[in-house]
Amino acid sequence: MPHQYNALEKIRLEKLERLREMGIEPYPNRAERTHTAAEAKAALEAAEAQGAEEAPRVIVAGRLRAMRPMGKITFAHIEDESGRIQLFFQANTLGKDQLKLFNKLFDLGDFIQAEGFLFRTRTGEITVHVEKFRMLAKAITPLPPAKDEVAEDGTVIRHAVLADPETRYRQRYADLAVNPDVREIFRTRAKIVRALRDYLDDHGFLEVETPILQPIYGGAAARPFVTYHNQLKQKLYLRISFELYLKRLLVGMFEKVYEIGRDFRNEGISFKHNPEFTQLEFYWAYADYFQVMEFVEEMIAYVADRVLGKRQITWQGHEIDLNPPWKRVELRQGVLDATGIDIAQYPDAESLAAAMKAKNIEPKPNASRGKLIDQLVSDFLEPNFIQPTFLYDYPRDISPLAKAKPGDPNTVERFEGFIGGMELCNAFTELNDPLDQEARFLEMGRTYAADDEERHPIDEDYLRAMRYGMPPNGGFGMGIDRLTMLFTDKHSIREVILFPHLRERGDAAPPSDQQAAEADSPAPAS
Repeated sequence: MPHQYNALEKIRLEKLERLREMGIEPYPNRAERTHTAAEAKAALEAAEAQGAEEAPRVIVAGRLRAMRPMGKITFAHIEDESGRIQLFFQANTLGKDQLKLFNKLFDLGDFIQAEGFLFRTRTGEITVHVEKFRMLAKAITPLPPAKDEVAEDGTVIRHAVLADPETRYRQRYADLAVNPDVREIFRTRAKIVRALRDYLDDHGFLEVETPILQPIYGGAAARPFVTYHNQLKQKLYLRISFELYLKRLLVGMFEKVYEIGRDFRNEGISFKHNPEFTQLEFYWAYADYFQVMEFVEEMIAYVADRVLGKRQITWQGHEIDLNPPWKRVELRQGVLDATGIDIAQYPDAESLAAAMKAKNIEPKPNASRGKLIDQLVSDFLEPNFIQPTFLYDYPRDISPLAKAKPGDPNTVERFEGFIGGMELCNAFTELNDPLDQEARFLEMGRTYAADDEERHPIDEDYLRAMRYGMPPNGGFGMGIDRLTMLFTDKHSIREVILFPHLRERGDAAPPSDQQAAEADSPAPAS
């Protein structure tokens, strides 16, 4: 359905046509820029420090953020990725017609190019004295409503804001355009990924890529997305984990491998879940889960140093210290301390459910013993793990890929890492016995319903790979999105994913005529 233009958009369309009638292309093929806003400011400061007689000349480009007509002169601000810079338009320099052209046919949100020399105003603000300017891209839809901001020098600057979360997530491009703090979130996210790569590379890990489309999904307890390859006439799954393919590479004599990429899980959406998310997984031959613990706490501390310059973060009002060593809690002891239930005394689901009821804890119906233990962890332990904590030694029946503890076949060498009351990572001493692995796959097929998302399908090719011999190894997985939430003090995963998945609905309503008029109105003169 064609877009229904509102009154302000129609006015801008008229301006666009007027520009074309004047022989001015509002969307030219070429742009020119010699300096970013930050580089232009630095150029004048350097010239002043050197006592240069001539002011630097620059060509800058960016989005028009403020316009303040004042008779024969106009002040404006443009913004690029590096920041803002002020422009000074003067009738004596440009001519009355050019100044009128700028004031009448240019709007907030337009991308423009300006050429001239740098100087400082009476208030000390670095400014471009514009001698030439041109349109680079006409904005037809006004940015969201504006608010006034008083700069340090007393200048009143009007800029757009966008606060409604639903609109921000659906129109992330507008959110990024008007909210510098949101842009900073994604710069931080990129720094996190870069620091993780550097740390792993420096410790001898090899970055690899494994299939996203897989004939058999596996490596996690989750429901997959299903698709179909028309030429091959084959049902395929979007991966839910990288694990089984990365461990195949250990069979192939790579000893340290990792991947950072997308996983896809057809599950619920919450403040910490999105159907597609970014995951780091690594597998380390000849290591166990205790070695992985030490490696991970050092890795997160390194990333904090690189990204934040410190190892202390504030998340949702909590002061959190990332310095190693992190607290370690054995799962059995943690549940006993929190609930008074010693899970070792209840070897099956029925007896554990009865013990929970005796403590006025309602067990999930028809849950396995492992799922009941997971319920106790989720309800009584996880919310209290504010400081970095490793919870270790998990029930076997919810960890089909982990190696059992010596002398305790019902418990496996697995840990999960928690920060801020939220699970951050998961790791195992990986199972490398192909006979045990096959038995576990078969056991899950018998004890789990066909539609149970915890049920792990049998991957015959993975078993074949294991039969060639897989070295003992430690494996690890961590959500990049959740780490970014912690480092940027955001409670919702949607804040740290550029384009989060949302319920289907029509496009968010465009600004009303009144809102658009507010967004287009010039700021008062300084």
